[in-house]
Amino acid sequence: MKDSLRYVVGLACLALPVSIVSYWEVSAAQALTAPKDAAPDNTAVAAFANAEYCSQDLLKVLRRVLQSCGLVSAGKRGCQPLEARKVATMSGADFNSLFEPLSGRAGIVQFDKSSAELDEADEVFLDRVFADRGGAEYFLVVSRASPEGSEVFNRDLSQQRAQAVLDHLTRSAQEPELLEKVGLLWLGEEYAQLDQVFCGWQRSGEVESCSSAELNRSAFIAWIDCRI
Repeated sequence: MKDSLRYVVGLACLALPVSIVSYWEVSAAQALTAPKDAAPDNTAVAAFANAEYCSQDLLKVLRRVLQSCGLVSAGKRGCQPLEARKVATMSGADFNSLFEPLSGRAGIVQFDKSSAELDEADEVFLDRVFADRGGAEYFLVVSRASPEGSEVFNRDLSQQRAQAVLDHLTRSAQEPELLEKVGLLWLGEEYAQLDQVFCGWQRSGEVESCSSAELNRSAFIAWIDCRI
């Protein structure tokens, strides 16, 4: 009887390591076949996608603008030309090229010469672009002026144009809290003038002609989908 008991215990002891090894082999096989990008159920998911156009250069500029030009801080909203050039630390052409991939969803609000007034068509256009948020985090307004007149006049004019956009959004926004996501840059004629590449962008007003002067009597508007 004792010999039989010893025999049964011995078999059990031999079977235990084999079972453990088999379990390890099955677990390892499952790990190898599981998708590498699979995430646990409790993994946080970003509220919006980091779009393909969010290059490292664009992210770098956006971070500097957010910090230096008041897009996310109280007490200041916007940068004038000399500040913007210093913040971007790049040529005007390079600055503009960062936004070229946005052409499908951004827009250009065109103003009359020496004017910062929005007409009804401008307001409809602005509302349409602003409504197409798509989960993005920041709404950027970059206003300019064409080279007619003095630098000081055009600097002030471009600031008035940016403010006109913000004032309209303040009156018309269906979600007032989104106004905190609007950032302003006014560039006058001194920095990052738009060239003919931007003629293909959607623009308010009459779009039959596209001179450099017309392009720069404007406010560039776009939701930015980048995670900062």
